[in-house]
Amino acid sequence: AEAKAYLEELKLLLSYIGVSDCNMQEGSLRCDANINLHVMQDGEKIPTPIVEVKNVNSFRNVELACEYEVVRQFEQFKETGKRLGEVEKETRGWDANRGVTFSQRGKEEASDYRYFPDPDLVPVIVSDEMLNEAKANLCEFPAVRRQRFIDEYKLSTYDATVIIEKLIPFADYFETVAKGCGDGKQAANWVTQDVTREMNDRGLSIEEFPIKADVLAALLSKVLKGDLTIKSAREVFMDLIELPVAECTTARIDQIIDEKGLGALQDTGQIAEVISAVVARNEKAASDIREGKLQAAGPMIGQVMKELKGADPKTVRQMIIDHIQGN
Repeated sequence: AEAKAYLEELKLLLSYIGVSDCNMQEGSLRCDANINLHVMQDGEKIPTPIVEVKNVNSFRNVELACEYEVVRQFEQFKETGKRLGEVEKETRGWDANRGVTFSQRGKEEASDYRYFPDPDLVPVIVSDEMLNEAKANLCEFPAVRRQRFIDEYKLSTYDATVIIEKLIPFADYFETVAKGCGDGKQAANWVTQDVTREMNDRGLSIEEFPIKADVLAALLSKVLKGDLTIKSAREVFMDLIELPVAECTTARIDQIIDEKGLGALQDTGQIAEVISAVVARNEKAASDIREGKLQAAGPMIGQVMKELKGADPKTVRQMIIDHIQGN
């Protein structure tokens, strides 16, 4: 599991800094696993001979090969007692179908590879200036950015990881939305759910997505201010996504809200009037709320929302409880 986690983090880093697309299926990334054990015996830590499992083609197979070798090498050590250095290194392959490693050859020494300089390849001399320029142009590393998202935007490790693993343009999109609406958690919910779903359904990249980050931020700001319910915001979102990119603007949000009458109902007098009628029809639920069972408000919230079409559910819930408890 640790080897797999390490490789996943390494792949993410290599992708972020543009070294490779790290597509293992296309051969852009390959992995050899060098495995041996340190066995405690009579108070002594004994290293077993190293085995190299070659050309494993997925991180899951690396994990499985390591797990298999741990068991195989321990059984072999119990049988032979051979330590590191007492036998030659061994190269083994991984049979994914059978879930086992198999011996390929004894490990060659450096002389066996018969390395020699290639006259067609000139030496590459890396100067301090080249190194400093490369360092200056590096992006924020994924592990650093993940932790910053957790600290700065109060994201869960899971949400931060999901965003980071979708690479730089997606993480940039999220961060623009989060800064624009002022709520990292709300931004993460929409970006990892609504935006991702529509991207996948339509076969779009984040760069091609018609609702740009500043427009989504403006939409979420209306939800956070209580000017728009989440349900209505999603209706606006789906209308925006059908527009040409040039027409998908913050001004269009207000236009859609006005055309469809989606603005959140702010008239507390009208809300209170509907609540009074709904409570009168739900005596058992009202009695439960008086006894402190506040979850009983759920069905009444739904009835009020159905009649009003635009009230904020949090406001409705609190007004129902206040009405029943006489606050």
